Amino acid sequence: MGISTARDAANDSLILAFGRLQGAANRLGYLLGRALEEECGISHLMFEVLLILGRAGEPGLSMRSIAQEQVLTTGGATRLVDRMEAAGFVERTEAPGDRRGRLVRLTPLGEETAVRASRIHVENIRRYFLEPLPVADRERFAEDLRILSHTARDMLPRLP
Repeated sequence: MGISTARDAANDSLILAFGRLQGAANRLGYLLGRALEEECGISHLMFEVLLILGRAGEPGLSMRSIAQEQVLTTGGATRLVDRMEAAGFVERTEAPGDRRGRLVRLTPLGEETAVRASRIHVENIRRYFLEPLPVADRERFAEDLRILSHTARDMLPRLP
């Protein structure tokens, strides 16, 4: 390795590239999250859970599944779902065939909010994420991000 000083480390091309990826993700996350909060009154994390539940459909998902999808602790997922339930976006129901199990699913308000927020989110993604990129590179870039995301996801430990 050609890293023997802090300057070498700071100027390493791989470290710089990954730092740019993190910086872009953080800045874009802030811009897109702020728009969701201002225009829809929900956090980006709440929006992600609305999407996860929308993807899951009926009868819903367990708290553990929601936590796993968002890389949250089950306690963190429970607190988030509590806030979403209080806002009327989700409801807890009995799990079919398991009297003790509970599932989380969208309410009609949650469905409506997911749709409205998604329309806003898509426009902001186009504006902040796609428009700065050359048109010819957009599809390949999106595919490369999918590969990176799925590879990292598959390397994470599964929650018990």
